[in-house]
Amino acid sequence: VQLQASGGGLVQAGGSLRLSCAASGRTSSRYGMGWFRQAPGKEREFVARFRWSGGTAYYADSVKGRFTISRDKAKNTSYLQMNSLKPEDTAVYYCAARYSEYGEYASWGQGTQVTVSS
Repeated sequence: VQLQASGGGLVQAGGSLRLSCAASGRTSSRYGMGWFRQAPGKEREFVARFRWSGGTAYYADSVKGRFTISRDKAKNTSYLQMNSLKPEDTAVYYCAARYSEYGEYASWGQGTQVTVSS
């Protein structure tokens, strides 16, 4: 599966952005999708994930209640709606796919920069 992330940009604190992750290739093999982020000088961290077939979504505590992960099956696209953005949300955001319930995220998008100004 190939993933293409987009939708990043510069936004003021309190604003919103919606990231998209378009998938191509053997998309039927996906078990789940996730979003991760990496801020300058920090390790990549988990943001949100869900099972492609549906069900409960999971979020990092730092984004719970502000971010929402969703998908459009017909478009093979997942989304990360980010509201009430904070300067500490500034990072490169990556989408990723995994192919089994406990498998690693094996396919990664190229990342999209999100910058939140105070």
